[in-house]
Amino acid sequence: MIYYPEKYAIKDERMKPFIDEKETWGFINNVKADKQRVREVIQASLDKKRLSLEETAVLINATDPELIEEIKEGARTLKEKVYGERIVLFAPLYVGDLCTNNCQYCGFRSENKGMKRITLNEQQLIEETTALIDQGHKRLILVYGEHPKYSAEFIAETVNIVYGVKHDNGEIRRVNINAAPFDIPGFRTIKDSGIGTFQIFQETYHEPTYAKVHLGGVKRNYEWRLTSLDRAQEAGIDDVGIGALFGLYDWRYEVLSLVRHVNHFEAVYNVGPHTISFPRIQNAMSLNIDKEHLVKDDEFVRLVSILRLAVPYTGMILTAREPRHIRDQVLRFGVSQIDGGTNLELGGYSKGKKDSQDLTMGQFQINDNRSLNEIMDELIKTGYIPSFCTACYRLGRTGEHFMEFSVPGFIKRFCSPNALLTLAEYLEDYAPADTKEKGYQLIDQKIEELSAHQKVEKLREKMELVKQGRRDLYF
Repeated sequence: MIYYPEKYAIKDERMKPFIDEKETWGFINNVKADKQRVREVIQASLDKKRLSLEETAVLINATDPELIEEIKEGARTLKEKVYGERIVLFAPLYVGDLCTNNCQYCGFRSENKGMKRITLNEQQLIEETTALIDQGHKRLILVYGEHPKYSAEFIAETVNIVYGVKHDNGEIRRVNINAAPFDIPGFRTIKDSGIGTFQIFQETYHEPTYAKVHLGGVKRNYEWRLTSLDRAQEAGIDDVGIGALFGLYDWRYEVLSLVRHVNHFEAVYNVGPHTISFPRIQNAMSLNIDKEHLVKDDEFVRLVSILRLAVPYTGMILTAREPRHIRDQVLRFGVSQIDGGTNLELGGYSKGKKDSQDLTMGQFQINDNRSLNEIMDELIKTGYIPSFCTACYRLGRTGEHFMEFSVPGFIKRFCSPNALLTLAEYLEDYAPADTKEKGYQLIDQKIEELSAHQKVEKLREKMELVKQGRRDLYF
């Protein structure tokens, strides 16, 4: 069952709320952003130093167009230093949209009587997973409404079903989770199913706004949600993902609070979150929010760039909520993961059509309807390395161990070769001929570039094995 906070709240001194509204606004209202200080902060980030709240506030308060361009350029440079040119691809798979909450921005909310409520059964889940495998996907995030039906045991069962699906040369190698908060035993049950990252978004860190948009259900408890990933850490889930839904409150406050959340994890658990997400409000069935805090496109690009500089080693996820032109732009300034071929309709992938945009069938509206191969083709054409790599997760390079590799910048040595190997798998098994030709041209170019500063003989050997039919090779 879902563990409701009123009955099962666990008192632990390490899980106290850590967001201080007065402190946050103090930084925003009082920190100065002159040119010299802004440039000092950008340089500190380029030296791969995680920024403090004060330093992040310096970037937030920089409004001079020249400085904003320098922030964006700094973010682009930092991303290349840490992540290279790879972009990790995944797909969301909605398992069920039953929900007891009444969140005013979400199509799943309980008062939406026109929502067509569905929970995939085992056969439907297998069919959806197979359809995603046949697109070329290796990484999924399973998404659930918040409802007693979606217990820890139910989630673990669905994870095992997905991992059990094999089709031709394909399989899902990493399953991440976006679901309700649990207590420690619940998180432990889910961990034992072999998940990757457990993702919970606070939505807004501003407690008065949180109360305003969460009018019913368990989710109305701000502190239970804020400390949820602490419980996940205590249960042994050391890869966690945080996020805010931009448009509910002032974006500056949310950015600084996300960095405060990172600080909290590093102080208490010696490891930051694996990913940060920053979705913007999109249309949903019966959307009912004040629109004074909606984030404009230029502000969105700014906040992504600031987050990249603030947390150099944290993965940043950009979803198909955003239209293509924004996705293509923001990729340059810090994003490391995107979804492709996304369909939010429960059962939609196996129907073989693009997302219907029927708001009675999904949580919100998506604005990038490109197929996975259309996105792969565009990434290849622009010089990015599309990656389905899961090596770190499967070799135990997660949590604190991941930080040991990533913080010094060494992870690029593993990521680029592994990305190229998974790209070759995609080209062999799923790509049309023109994408395959362009993809191998990119692979040859990137291997040649790698050879200038590291040995590539084993990579070339593994690449030949992929062409001969071997799969799941990595460093």
